This record gives sequence, C-alpha cells and structure tokens, in this order.
Amino acid sequence: MEVSIKRTEVNEEIRDREVRLIDVDGRQIGIVPIREALEAADEAKLDLVKIAPQARPPVCKIMDYGKYKYEQAKMEKEAKKKQRVIQVKEIRLSVNIDDGDMETKARHAIRFLEAGDRLKVSLRFRGRQLSRKELGLEVVERFGEMIKEYGEVDKRPAIEGRSVVGYYAPIKK
Repeated sequence: MEVSIKRTEVNEEIRDREVRLIDVDGRQIGIVPIREALEAADEAKLDLVKIAPQARPPVCKIMDYGKYKYEQAKMEKEAKKKQRVIQVKEIRLSVNIDDGDMETKARHAIRFLEAGDRLKVSLRFRGRQLSRKELGLEVVERFGEMIKEYGEVDKRPAIEGRSVVGYYAPIKK
C-alpha cells in the first residue's frame, strides 16, 4: 500500500537564497544563507529539509529525512484509519406495499441507521399510479414514522418526476 507524501525539497533541491534555520534540537538559528545552512546540516551528518515552503523566507530544519518521511507516512495512515466513510443506503418502496413488507424494510432501514449510514427512501410510480401521487407521498411519510426513533429527516420526502424521495440521517447518541 503506497501512502502519498507531498514532495518535500531536501538539501541541494532547495533553491532559495536564504532560509530560516532550525537546528536538530528545535532551536531557531535565524535567517542564514543557504550555503551556511547546507554546511550546518552536512556537519551534523543529517539533511536540510524545507518544512514550511510558503513562509518568507522558507523554514528549513536539520533532521534525518528518512525518519521524517516515515513519521509523515505513519501519521497519514493513522488519520486515514480514523476516517469514517458515510454511505447512503437505499430502500425502495412501492405504492401498494403490504404492512409486513413495510415492517421488513423498516427493520433493514433501522439496521442501516444504527450502523451510522444515511438512508435514501424512494418510491417509484408505475403506470396509472402517477395520477395518485399523494398516495406515494403518504407511504413514504408512514415509513418515516416507523423509523423516526433511529433516524431524523435529512430531506423531507418530495415528489421528483416519477418518484418520491426522502433522506434520513442517523440520530447522534
């Protein structure tokens, strides 16, 4: 698994005339010409790494570049591990859904919401059902009532073309 690290300028790659230098112990040396900074890094048998390229003058630190890269990759990997990807799960209903089927779908929806996923409830009209759109809206709202203890309305059910769509987000505990 390759972890992306933004390109950092090291040693001779640094093209600035002067830099703000920080030594191995973290003490600020001050603004010095690049030659002097490179010599100080060479004396310590370490690398000169540009850690703040946007600053004027840029900030460079004397350190072990390999160890720095390893620490950065480790921190990125740790941050990635803590991320939670929110998925949107979809439940499809129909205008003439039976109570038993509705309860089964509600149980599935509750399971999704408890897992922390968002929920999209959609109902598609077929044929003549399109003339009675209010029935579809009623079914989706009834479904919303069944799951209201587990999910809050993110976007109220609304008629969009040939379907009714509503979004629900899990309730924060």
